[in-house]
Amino acid sequence: MSAGPDTSVAWLLSADAVRERAHALLAEAERGALDHFELHAERLDEAADLVVEVTRDCYPDLAVPYHSRWRHFLVNGEDRWAKLAETLDCLDADELARIRIDLAVVSVLLDAGAGDLWRYRDAEGAELMRSEGLAIASFDMFRHGAFAESTGLLRLRADADALMDIEEGTLADGFQVSAGNPLVGLDGRVALLRRLGKALNKAPDLFGRPARVGNLYDYLKAQAPGGVLPASTILSAVLRGLGPIWPGRIELEGVNLGDVWRHPIGGLVPFHKLSQWLTYSLVEPLEDAGMRVTGLDGLTGLPEYRNGGLLVDTGVLAPKAPRVLTEALEVGDPAVVEWRALTVALLDRLADGVRVRLGKPAEDFPLAKVLQGGTWTAGRWIARERRPDGSPPIRIRSDGTVF
Repeated sequence: MSAGPDTSVAWLLSADAVRERAHALLAEAERGALDHFELHAERLDEAADLVVEVTRDCYPDLAVPYHSRWRHFLVNGEDRWAKLAETLDCLDADELARIRIDLAVVSVLLDAGAGDLWRYRDAEGAELMRSEGLAIASFDMFRHGAFAESTGLLRLRADADALMDIEEGTLADGFQVSAGNPLVGLDGRVALLRRLGKALNKAPDLFGRPARVGNLYDYLKAQAPGGVLPASTILSAVLRGLGPIWPGRIELEGVNLGDVWRHPIGGLVPFHKLSQWLTYSLVEPLEDAGMRVTGLDGLTGLPEYRNGGLLVDTGVLAPKAPRVLTEALEVGDPAVVEWRALTVALLDRLADGVRVRLGKPAEDFPLAKVLQGGTWTAGRWIARERRPDGSPPIRIRSDGTVF
């Protein structure tokens, strides 16, 4: 397999590169040439049937929202963001969008896997875990001003200086971490927020002065002539502005590539999972502020443990060695790189099957809705069917910055 004609930084930092490299590895899987996974493409129909069943169950009218962080702020029928927004009717649409971008970025970056033991108990007494728990914990910290330099309404923001100075104890308290309630990658999350603060200060064209996450809104608005904003422009800004925050990753031409990993056949394989999910999560604040985001299907499916777990648990992907299912693997392990790449490529095929079954064209049912309807939920459902704790079939050693 060729590593591809283009290995430039600009290309690797794009969704096109994610999709091209993923499909190249899928082609190798179809030839039976990969070391770690066998492909059983005939099982895709079973996976599509499950996704459709879950989608119809969750959204009987098929009015599926985008897969984004905003879904996780809905707990037990209550939309926590909507409740907070009711108190902000004094603000104009631009400032409300800035606040939502502040919240979305910080919350997404704090969303890496929490581990099987961690729980968060909110003020209403709900005990939450995994993505919902991480979402509400970060939401509660945000609304109390944990990431801001100011108080009052000005506390609802994420400022560079506050992020650079955040203490591990602050995050541990906010996430209710204790010896009996351990959170995977706590120190990694703290370091990520501190690096975020530094990155904001280094990119005033994106984040303004004084630097604030939400000022990204003003940059993106300026890139939207006539109110039309390509999704690729959002992702490009996210990758450029947040690239310096990723720890100890591959560098090329002096640029930290972030969520890009080496594979013996695939060469440099990019994913940009958190950056793409963040891009999906910024669409709603931008659209609600009056922009029209185009080209959303230019982004890819998200290579994380729910989407990837769906493919393993339905038998579409079968690990060749027992260790893939029995050992906790590093993120850069070639088996994990294969799993993630095959997940991206197979989500494209799965989406086609789901749309056919639902009678929905791609323009009405983009990948962001297939994920939400969808593959992520089906991955969680089948995990609970297969394992009492609902854990994914493949375990990853998380540093709090990828999954």
